[in-house]
Amino acid sequence: MGELRPLAGDLHQESRALAQALRELFDGLGVSVRRYAARRMRDAGTFSRYLSGSRVPPWEVVTDLFTDLAEFRGTAATPEAIELVRGLHRAAVAASGSPRHAVEVLELQLAEADRVSRRSSVRGDVLGDALLERQHRIADLEVRLSQLEAEWSAERERADRLAAASPDVSELLRERDTLRGEVGRISEELVAARWQRDQAEERCGLLERQLETIEQAPRSAVLPTAAEPSAPAAPSPQTLPKVLIVDDQPDNLLAMTAVLATLNQELVAVASGREALKALLDHDDFAVIIMDVQMPVMDGYETAAHIKRRRRDRDVPIIFLTAMGSDPEHSARGYAAGAVDYIAKPFDAWVLRAKVAVFTGIYLERRPDTR
Repeated sequence: MGELRPLAGDLHQESRALAQALRELFDGLGVSVRRYAARRMRDAGTFSRYLSGSRVPPWEVVTDLFTDLAEFRGTAATPEAIELVRGLHRAAVAASGSPRHAVEVLELQLAEADRVSRRSSVRGDVLGDALLERQHRIADLEVRLSQLEAEWSAERERADRLAAASPDVSELLRERDTLRGEVGRISEELVAARWQRDQAEERCGLLERQLETIEQAPRSAVLPTAAEPSAPAAPSPQTLPKVLIVDDQPDNLLAMTAVLATLNQELVAVASGREALKALLDHDDFAVIIMDVQMPVMDGYETAAHIKRRRRDRDVPIIFLTAMGSDPEHSARGYAAGAVDYIAKPFDAWVLRAKVAVFTGIYLERRPDTR
């Protein structure tokens, strides 16, 4: 597994072009497949398949290659080069017509959510132990101070001599106050760590449901594209759950609408944050919102903040669509803004369908008229 496998023989033109571009990037690192896979904590066989073209890698794998190559050479790739590979990746994903790539994307997201949950649990345990230790120290200081106060009350006439003989009283008081401050700070950090763990656990549950949705799809299933949209599914006797799609790029709106058209949902597509807020005023029954992060005038974060301030809409789940991948800083900002999930651009059609299907399913489970 140390050397590159040759390109697979039965590749689509799009998969072959992407694989050749990835091999050129990888060759610039000057390491074996096994060593690089170990460096990135990935399976060497799977990574080798990415380079041979038999599998389309998640976009995060491609960005890792760009990052490592920039570190090795001391110079970053040009925006034009990144955009070229992004276009090749988008074309290869569209040509693959298989949910296998989507499963890999969701498994990466599940692994990251699980890591956050485990880190938060460990941090919560550490903070809990620190909090308990400081509380014990405060209790000990309180006992010592009470003993001194009792001695002062019982022997008032000796108070001056006792104070002179016990110069550490003021130090005890200062130490107690310092510990009380630490207890307050640690308590706040503990609450934050437990909240982060609970959020990560919830994301793990959602991602597992999304994986089940994809795995239950027929292997021969083919998704529609913007170029060949299919007819929408027949309407249900009940009111269809609504999905709000927000993106300032018409091509993205068209592509997402085409991919979701066969699901039993009503799609509302708008081109800006302001239009999204207006749509939420006109409708009060959206099951989920898919929102681009990078939009002019009012970006996705600001739009989400406005939505979360509205009592009527604050519980509508928001999925961010971002070209910034799974960068922890951006995903953390998204979750802080009120998002419950994210999709990296270029988006995988199977991932998009799975996420929307799960959130609309949850909406229908909770809607009173479906019980």
